[in-house]
Amino acid sequence: MYLVMGITGKVGGATARHLLKEGKQVRALVRNRENAAKWAEQGVELVDGDWNDATAIAAALKGVEGAFVTLPVVWAPSPDYREAKGVIANYVEALTKVVFPRVVALSSMGAHRTSGVGNIMALSLLEQGLRSLPSPVACVRAGGFFENLLFGLQAAQGGTLPVFYNPTNRKSTMVATDDIGAEVATLLTGPAWSGHRVIEMGSMVSADEVAGQLGEVLTLDVKAFPVPRAGWAETFQQFGIPKGHTGPAEEMFEGINAGWMDLGIAGTEHVVGTTSARDVFAAAQNAVKA
Repeated sequence: MYLVMGITGKVGGATARHLLKEGKQVRALVRNRENAAKWAEQGVELVDGDWNDATAIAAALKGVEGAFVTLPVVWAPSPDYREAKGVIANYVEALTKVVFPRVVALSSMGAHRTSGVGNIMALSLLEQGLRSLPSPVACVRAGGFFENLLFGLQAAQGGTLPVFYNPTNRKSTMVATDDIGAEVATLLTGPAWSGHRVIEMGSMVSADEVAGQLGEVLTLDVKAFPVPRAGWAETFQQFGIPKGHTGPAEEMFEGINAGWMDLGIAGTEHVVGTTSARDVFAAAQNAVKA
């Protein structure tokens, strides 16, 4: 039995799919059973609760061979990242009660830094918190999700894909969430290890390359267009981040553009994804047509 936190999210869902494909039993901690109904239909054991309840997490961990943990996405965090700190404290409290065979955490490129990375600071705090655990821990530092650019299927109909990457020909780490889920499942079920591991997940890809692959799917000539720095705040607001709270997202992309989240941090392992941006765009487009 394996516990998957965040099963209704992209990476949690991908992890569960790969575990189920391998014939493993999966348990999920959920706040809303209706939102997770499709997983129950596939045999996933649903446990009521959420990451704000250490007791519920501890109950969900009983009898598992391994656990996948992640943080809820908070695009407009408090200045002190108290939302993340609360969840991390609950994880640590629950996971220190019993020494588990292994724990795998979703992190991000850039989480080795302790400042200047905006939203990724929450994942830096997660890695720091998990270092105190006696269990074997693997942190998967994923690159930017190709899925975060799926808006381009509509936005790029005019031939341009607006991005925060600048310059657009500079490569940064990107990956498909299905590849992350596959790696997490492999870590949970594969050979045992001791201590702490950090796995960098993804490949170096430029926004220009992503736009080109999107164009192949749309059968259009698509070019990446860097959103002017002065327009970032307004653009993030259009994506749903409240006015006055776009700072962490802006700082994150400044860090990406500065190269702070590139591959090759000392002491890490590296796993290359096998799913391209083209694959992600095509799958999403086919799903709409189905």
